[in-house]
Amino acid sequence: MAQRPTVLFVCVHNAGRSQMAAALLAHHAAGAVEVRSAGSEPAAAVNPAVREVMSEIGIDLSAEKPKRLTTDAVEASDVVITMGCGDACPVFPGKRYLDWELTDPAGRGVEDVRPIRDDIDARVRALLAELVPPIT
Repeated sequence: MAQRPTVLFVCVHNAGRSQMAAALLAHHAAGAVEVRSAGSEPAAAVNPAVREVMSEIGIDLSAEKPKRLTTDAVEASDVVITMGCGDACPVFPGKRYLDWELTDPAGRGVEDVRPIRDDIDARVRALLAELVPPIT
């Protein structure tokens, strides 16, 4: 793995799960990890409930836009984490692939999106501890 690992989060619309995961990892990693997100069928905008629950914890997604998944993005990443995008993600030898089964926040209100955010946060923190072990 590279000195500064690159993680790509992929979901269908890049409007919910992958946006939250990327923002949380970027926040917790504080520059130690390069973070990307993309979708196999990007939406027009980030889910408003997702923006709200992230704002509650001090992370602003108002400037984020869903991005289309590209082969180049996958190829440039050390770890690719899929979240319900099926077989849309190309597979390259030497990459680490994880599939996180998470509830899709699409069409859900803030009360239902908070536990999804918290689940993603716990997974992101565990991943970060693997990628960049704390200095003891």
